[in-house]
Amino acid sequence: MITVEAKEVVKVVPDVADIKYGVTTQNEDADACQKQNTVDVNKVIDTLKAAGSDEAKIQTSGYGLNPTYDWINNKQVITGYEMTTDITISGVSIDQVGSLISDSVSSGVNNIQSVTYKSSSFDASYQEALKLAVESAKTKATALAEAGGCKLGSIISVTEYSQYPEARYTNNQYSMKTRAVTGAGAAADTAAVMPGEVGVEAAISVQFAIE
Repeated sequence: MITVEAKEVVKVVPDVADIKYGVTTQNEDADACQKQNTVDVNKVIDTLKAAGSDEAKIQTSGYGLNPTYDWINNKQVITGYEMTTDITISGVSIDQVGSLISDSVSSGVNNIQSVTYKSSSFDASYQEALKLAVESAKTKATALAEAGGCKLGSIISVTEYSQYPEARYTNNQYSMKTRAVTGAGAAADTAAVMPGEVGVEAAISVQFAIE
């Protein structure tokens, strides 16, 4: 038999995005810092809901409360506390991403960690990529059979290299994610959303009989 591997990519225009925010709060007192962070996070969530975001698509995570330090009289001392809560909103329509980011910054977001572009037609595009990969594998195997002086037979087995849907997009992190500066200027920097294209990738291994 002949065994070949094949990989094909189908380009699609993203129509949805996942946005990951960070809400960071600082205070000299740990308890006050945590309480203020909760208030700030709730403001952002209220803004997302008011914009029409489904509550099921909003997720909070990464609750981190850490002391901040400074050097005083050659000693490192705790000067306060900093708490960050991550908020992820998934399945945002591309035409709403810019305004949603701007509104979120206005309501308390001070760190836009990533904007990940996706396609709601992923399954159909992935199936197309699988078909193209099988054809590519057959082309490779035919060339190998001819070079070896034999005839290519039927397919014995096909193995799909399964991955999570997000991992099948071929763009690297910097292509898929638009990072923004923190602070007051963040809204203006992210208002213009240009997702471009993403690639949906399928990888397989195929075994052919030889005659």
